This record gives sequence, C-alpha cells and structure tokens, in this order.
Amino acid sequence: MLKRRYGNKEDELSILGFGGIMVRDTEPSEADELVGRGIDSGINYFDIAPGYGNAEEKLGPALQRYRNDVFLACKTGKRDAAGAQEELERSLLRMRTDHFDLYQLHGMTTDEDFAEATGPGGALETFVRAREEGKVRYLGFSAHSAECALALLDYFDFDSVLFPINWAHFLNGNFGPQVVEKAEEKGAAVLALKAMAYGKVAPEAERPFAKCWYQPIEEPELQDLALRYSLSQPIVAALPPGAEDFFARAIEIAEGFVPVTESEVEVLRGQAGEPLQMFRLAEAGGFPGIL
Repeated sequence: MLKRRYGNKEDELSILGFGGIMVRDTEPSEADELVGRGIDSGINYFDIAPGYGNAEEKLGPALQRYRNDVFLACKTGKRDAAGAQEELERSLLRMRTDHFDLYQLHGMTTDEDFAEATGPGGALETFVRAREEGKVRYLGFSAHSAECALALLDYFDFDSVLFPINWAHFLNGNFGPQVVEKAEEKGAAVLALKAMAYGKVAPEAERPFAKCWYQPIEEPELQDLALRYSLSQPIVAALPPGAEDFFARAIEIAEGFVPVTESEVEVLRGQAGEPLQMFRLAEAGGFPGIL
C-alpha cells in the first residue's frame, strides 16, 4: 500500500489507517484477524481512543506483536491536565506500549473546548510534558469544527490535525479546504475522517451501523470515488468507517489508488446534492459543532 510522509517528519504512514473502534466488543480471535488483515495489506497507521468503549483493551493485545512496526495514534477527550494525564497513563497500559507516536485532543469543537484545553491547567500542558518525557512523539488534535481547528493551528505548533475530509462537504459546503490550507501553511500533517461518509443519520432514523454515528456510503462505485477524492487532497491518510465490511472495501480501494480525474469530480459534484449535514459552519458566539 502507498505510504506518505507524516508532514515534514521522517515517518511514513499508509494512506489507509486502521480505526480502532472496529475491534470494540470483538472476541480476541476476531481482533487478531482484523489487525492481521490490516498488517498484511500494508497498513501501519493505527488509531485508537478511550472513548471507543473497550476497543483499547481489545486492540492492545492484538497489536502488541506489531508495535515496533506501526505508527500508533491515541486521543484523550479530557480538557484538563490532570484528566489528560490519567487517561494517557491508562491508555498506555491498555495498549501495552510505553509510548504513542501521536497523541491528540479528541473532538475539539467549542470555544469552551479550546479555552480549557489551552488555558492554565489545561490538557495541552500534559501533552507537552508527555512529549518531553518520551511518552508521546507527536502532538495533534481531532476536530469537527473548522473554526476550532483553525484556532488551534494558529495557537500551537501541532504536528497534525485529524479532520473530516469529505467529498460532499468539500464540494458543496466549503467545509474542510480552509483547514487543509491552514495546516499546509503551518507545516502540520492532515489525517482524514469521514471520507466514505454520505451524511448524518437523521434524528428520527435508526443508525444502520452501530460503530458509525453517520451514514457510510454503501454503493461500491461511490465508495471508490469518495475515498479516492479524499486521498487526492493534500493529506497523509484516511480512516475508513468502523464496520468490518467497509474496512475490507477501503483496503481494496487504497491498494489500487489512483487520483480522481476532473470528470470523476464532476460526477461527485452531481451526486453531492444536499447531504444531511454532519457539520456546521461558523456561527456567532462560538465555534460550530456536530449537528
């Protein structure tokens, strides 16, 4: 599988990542099989978070034998230094490792998130200290708010941003290009979320996939175009939806990746229509968030 440099660092990541939520509630043998399938396909970028139920406990043992050969990213949803420190130590223990290659503020969305995480006694203090102690190598964040992402990139020298790089919202909502541009300006790598998504599940509808709060694309041709569109942007890698079937399909697409053509972009533009919006653009009085 194609690999790309992680920003201006020497590390090279597979263009498709392994979303750790996929192993939540699995049996050990199933977690082993999924991780092995990823490794065999050339995936070396693995992403996990304590917010994914028991996924850390499942992924840690399955990944342990490959730990020295992969780029392991983790997150914390805590905004205060003490909470982030506690969660970091617990994640390291569960993942059976002495360090994370990338540690990220998880789901940064509101102005309150920004103020608490970056203020006195905030989680960013733990991040910087953990890097100095060798418990993490690189620092980043994930966000579903363009404004919050831009503010964080301006505030601190983060190594990467994990952000929705989604065909419909890029083409129809101008949501994402500004973050990619800012990241390039700051020298930060871009990792992609929601590449194979159509939109948010309507409030009155049942979620068709338990590990996806959004509606993944199920049509094979559109899956191909959507993921290739995201991978054709100046990003490092993309994380597929958390369900096993989508993982297998994403591997097929990534293994045969070629950039989208102008005619294919026009096909996507015609299908973008009015997807159920997953994100809001700027609103007065604070950062936007997930709808």
